[in-house]
Amino acid sequence: MTALQQAYIVAATRAPIGKAPRGMYAHTRPDDLLAKVIRGVLAQAPSLDPAAIEDAIVGCAIPEGPQGLNVGRIGVLLAGLPSSVAGATINRFCASGLTAIAMAADRIRVGEADVMLACGTESMSQVPTMGINTSFSPDVFLNNEDVGIAYGMGATAEQVAERWKVSREDQDAFSLRSHQRALAAQKSGEFKDEMLPIEIVRRTPELSIGDVNEQSHTVDLDEGPRPDTSLEALARLRPVFAARGSVTAGNSSQISDGAGALLVVSERALKTHNLTPLARFVSFAVRGVPPEIMGIGPKEAIPRVLKQAGLRLDQMGWIELNEAFAAQSLAVIRDLGLNEDVVNPMGGAIALGHPLGATGAIRSATVVHALQRRNLQYGMVTMCVGTGMGAAGIFERC
Repeated sequence: MTALQQAYIVAATRAPIGKAPRGMYAHTRPDDLLAKVIRGVLAQAPSLDPAAIEDAIVGCAIPEGPQGLNVGRIGVLLAGLPSSVAGATINRFCASGLTAIAMAADRIRVGEADVMLACGTESMSQVPTMGINTSFSPDVFLNNEDVGIAYGMGATAEQVAERWKVSREDQDAFSLRSHQRALAAQKSGEFKDEMLPIEIVRRTPELSIGDVNEQSHTVDLDEGPRPDTSLEALARLRPVFAARGSVTAGNSSQISDGAGALLVVSERALKTHNLTPLARFVSFAVRGVPPEIMGIGPKEAIPRVLKQAGLRLDQMGWIELNEAFAAQSLAVIRDLGLNEDVVNPMGGAIALGHPLGATGAIRSATVVHALQRRNLQYGMVTMCVGTGMGAAGIFERC
């Protein structure tokens, strides 16, 4: 039996995250944004011939409409890669981008590939959050253990807040901290290494002269962090998912648009193409939980991924815990005893945004560069997943 190979990250980048539905990417297609980050990640590895890439695996949580028709393959072609580079789109809701990285790494580990692209893209401006004409099997409603599948994500957050006794005050304080950390990181330039400046082109018809007016500008910061956020402002917001609930728009993740891309290679490819590794992809795990408390998913995935890797929680120097909601983030942090100093040091989805299927790739780019910048050995990306799952992946700095 052939020994498994190691899988290395040699480049990682992401677009700034835009607010949906009327933010900076409101008129930018998700396949075009994907193409931009693919070109951006390849620019970080100039010695690599793009023809050496064997496949691109792209995460997308709602692969319909403008991000349907196998957006992964379309993004590859729009990026100008050779037609020999294949592409696939995969969906594990909020963990789609992280799952894409794990699948790319697996192809390399078993010797089926040496160079892979792993990406994520999502436009919540152009595709509704619940998709187009979404429906559930009637059988979902026949059994109490299945009905949680049909819960909105906010309803599951209320369930977690109630069961894990997470107060409204604690949720709002967590939200404020997310914004404060994100703003501080923006001010100090900590996002610079992972961020790809994106040129946005807006074309409008000028019917009077029979021409098209073209305007362009470049964005290089996430659109979500709010300097005017305060505990007082957050406290004034009403619950939106339950009449007497505690989950508000202010302590929930923002709906967003974004994309991220990583280049994953084997040790053989490092030597063949003269590439320098940033990180090794160590391990990945997913676990299921009851759908109605889907937000608690990382509580099950984190111990699993640590066991697989033979590592301890206290060895994680940086943890990106996706802030779907403050309620579920705090429940996971408290239940597992996570060190809050290493959880989302630059803010999370409440401030930065959560473009669903792209988030795993985006936050992985954050971890890979943070490990290098802070000289840390291990980092983790973890998130809850719709219909009741948790996912976690570990990276090691090279």
